Parts: sequence; structure tokens; C-alpha cells
Amino acid sequence: MIRPKVIGLTGGIGSGKTTIAKYFQSMGVPLYIADDESKKILESPEAVIEISEAFGREVFAGETIDRNKLANLVFSDVGKLATLNGILHPKVKHHFLEWAGKQSAKFVIKEAAILFESGSYKDCDKIILITAPLDIRVQRVMSRDNVTKEKVMERIVNQWTDDRKIPLSDFVIENIELEVARKSADKVFSLLNEEYN
Repeated sequence: MIRPKVIGLTGGIGSGKTTIAKYFQSMGVPLYIADDESKKILESPEAVIEISEAFGREVFAGETIDRNKLANLVFSDVGKLATLNGILHPKVKHHFLEWAGKQSAKFVIKEAAILFESGSYKDCDKIILITAPLDIRVQRVMSRDNVTKEKVMERIVNQWTDDRKIPLSDFVIENIELEVARKSADKVFSLLNEEYN
């Protein structure tokens, strides 16, 4: 069986990338949300051992990893973030390839927050970047996650800027107004269908 084409979909925190990814899914495109799988992998016995060895028991609540403690630790230390990504990304990549191999569609979408930062974009056939102005993104995340502006900015500084991502992207969808963004997504969907069907 021929492997489907991989369309990477990414955007900075609060850009609305998952909303747009799920819109593509509603049009019948198989969707893989890397962050969701990463959370599942984080609970696997193998990952628990590796996290314990890398970060100690301070990121645990009993026998399980406390994701908030882990996030607070890694988002304030670039080296620790790189260590965590080194543990999780190979596992997510392996899982994604298994998943993609089972899909019968001509193309699938892999939604990943750090598609560029992790180097995963190199494995994609096309890339869709979701953008929104920084102030809107910050407000969205503060409301969604009930966190301070400082906490949001801690995460943002660890991500590439849109200016760095745009030249590497095949499609850019600005997501300020959802209906406008959906119309842009419709156009991208049509172009992908023309190319891959």
C-alpha cells in the first residue's frame, strides 16, 4: 500500500491550529494530533522511567508524571526542554508512521505545535502554517488555560516566530476570524485534493 502524503499543520501557541486541523478532519482528512499522542506516550512505562531518570521525582505526583510540574520545569529551561523533546519525539514519530501506514486516504494531516522546532517538518510533503497576531494568541491562551501572560510568554519564546516559519510553509492561514480562516482552509483543501487525488 502507498503511504499517504503527509501534510504538516502547525502554528504558535494560541494560533488556533487544532481548531483548523479539526476543520480539515470534518472534511474527511485523517488527523493525527501529535500533542495528544505525546501526552499518551508520557504515561507509558518506558517514558515514565526515562522522565524519572532525566528529571528526578520532583516532576511526579505519586507514581505518575505531573504534567504541570514538568511543564513549569522545561518551559523555563531550554536545555531541559530539549531533553524532554529528545525522549518524546522519537516515540511520537514512530507512532505517527505506524498510524499513517494504516490510513487509506491520499493525504493525512499531522498537527504539531513544534513541527519546525523539532525538525519534523522535513518529513512532511506540504506544510500549513496557522497564524494570528501575538496579542490575540496570548489572550486566547490566558483564557483557555487560565494562566498568566508571563506563563504564556515563557512558552512562546521557546517557539520559532511566524517570520521564521512562513518561508518554509506551503500555505499560510491567518486565524483571526474563524469563518475567514475556514474559507482559507477550504481553498487549501481544494488545492491538496487537486494535487493528490
